Amino acid sequence: MKSRLPKVLHPLAGRPMILWALDALGGMAPEGVVVVLGPEGDEVRPALPPGMGTALQEVRDGTGGATRVGIAALDPSVQTVVVMCGDTPLVDPALIDALVADHQRSGRAATMVTAILDDGGSYGRVIRDHRGVRVVEARDADQDQLAVREINAGLFAFDRAALATALEGVGTDNAQGEAYLPDVLPIIRGEVGAMVAPDASVVHGINTRADLAECEAIIQDRLRHQLMVDGVTMPDPSRVLVDAGVRVGQDTTLWPGTVLKGATVIGEGCTIGPEALIADSQVGDATTVVSAHVLSSQVGQGCTVGPFAYLRPGVTMEDGSKAGTYVEMKNTRLGPRSKVPHLSYMGDADIGADTNIGAGNITANYDGFRKHSTTVGSGVKTGSDCVLVAPVTVGDNAMTGAGSIITGDVPEGALGIARARQENIEGFTAKAEARARRAAEKDSEAGDA
Repeated sequence: MKSRLPKVLHPLAGRPMILWALDALGGMAPEGVVVVLGPEGDEVRPALPPGMGTALQEVRDGTGGATRVGIAALDPSVQTVVVMCGDTPLVDPALIDALVADHQRSGRAATMVTAILDDGGSYGRVIRDHRGVRVVEARDADQDQLAVREINAGLFAFDRAALATALEGVGTDNAQGEAYLPDVLPIIRGEVGAMVAPDASVVHGINTRADLAECEAIIQDRLRHQLMVDGVTMPDPSRVLVDAGVRVGQDTTLWPGTVLKGATVIGEGCTIGPEALIADSQVGDATTVVSAHVLSSQVGQGCTVGPFAYLRPGVTMEDGSKAGTYVEMKNTRLGPRSKVPHLSYMGDADIGADTNIGAGNITANYDGFRKHSTTVGSGVKTGSDCVLVAPVTVGDNAMTGAGSIITGDVPEGALGIARARQENIEGFTAKAEARARRAAEKDSEAGDA
C-alpha cells in the first residue's frame, strides 16, 4: 500500500478494512475468532470488536506461519477451522456459510474457495491434475500455469487436526522464502476440495490503492442501492458517497456531490445537496442543506442550511431556524425560527427564538487569551455589520444599530448603538478636486523648470 498505516486499517466507507472482513463471519461469537497480527498489532488491536481474540506473528514467515500462530490461540473445542485474509473486505456471510456447510457435509480434510477471473494477476493459480487440487503462487508459476483463470481466493475450511499436522511439513522453498498456507493441500491427510465462488468480486483482495478504490466503489454501490430500496431518492447515485452506518429517512433526496460520513442521521423529506458534506451530525425532517459543510452538529426539523454555510462542531439549530449564505457557526445554539441569513460568524453563542441576525454580524469571542460567550435573547433584531464583543448579552426584543460594536449588555427591549456620530462636510468634493488640480499644476511647473 506504500503507507505508514497498516493495510487492514485503511478505511472503506468510513470503516477499517479489517471490520468488513470480520463482518463475513456473521453472528460468530468474538471468542471463536482469532485475528493474527504482525508487528503493527498495537495499532490494529484497538480497531477490533471488544472481546476479539488476537495472536502475534512475531516473525513474518507467510500465511502458513500465521495460521500456525492462529490455531495455537484458538479455542481447543473448535474442530472446523476457517482461514480468511484480513484484506478481502467483500467476502459476505453467505459465502462463509456455504463453505462451512459444503466442507462439513463432504467430510473433507480441506475445502478451498476459488474464483474465475479473466486475468489472474498476482493471485495464486489453482491447478487441478492427477495429483488433486493445489495452488501455485504467481511468483513461482510457469507460463502455462499463469494462463490458468481459476485463482485462490485465500478462503479455506480445514479439519483442525489434519491442518495442524500438515503445517508441520510446509517448507519455505519458494520465491519469497515463506511458508505458504496452500502448500498444505498436497500433503494434508484426507480429501481436498474446491468450491468456486458464484461471484468473483467477493474475493477481491487489496494490495494497492487502486484495489482499495475498486472495493470502495463496490461497497458504495451496495450502500446506495439499499438506501434507494428503503425510499431515498438519488438522481445520480454515482455522485453520492455514504459511510456505513449512515441512516437516511424516506422521501429524502440526495443530490449530486453529497457526502454523508460517520454517525450521520438524516430525517425524512429532506433535500441534501448538491455539494453538501455532513459528518457525525443529525438532521431533522424536512430540512434543506445546500452547498454546505455540517460537522458534529444537530440540525432540527424544517431548517435551512446554506448555500455556502459552514457549521463547525457543537452547533445546534432548533426547528425552523436558518443558517444562510456564507454563514459560519461554531459551538452555538440557534433558537427556534431564528435566522442568520448571510455573511455572519456566530461562535460560542446562545441565540433565542425568533431572532434575526443582520448581515455581516460577528461574535468576537476570543480576546487573545480566552474564549467568551455571547447571549442573544428572543425576538432580537441586530443591525447590519455589528460586532458583539464577548462576553456580552443582548436582551429579549432588543435591537442594535447598524455598524455598532457592542461591548456592553443591551437591556431587554432597548436599542444599542455604538458608533461615531455622522458628520457631513459641505462642498468637500469640489474642494478636494481643486487641491488635486493645484498639486498637479505645481508638479508640471517643476518639471518644465
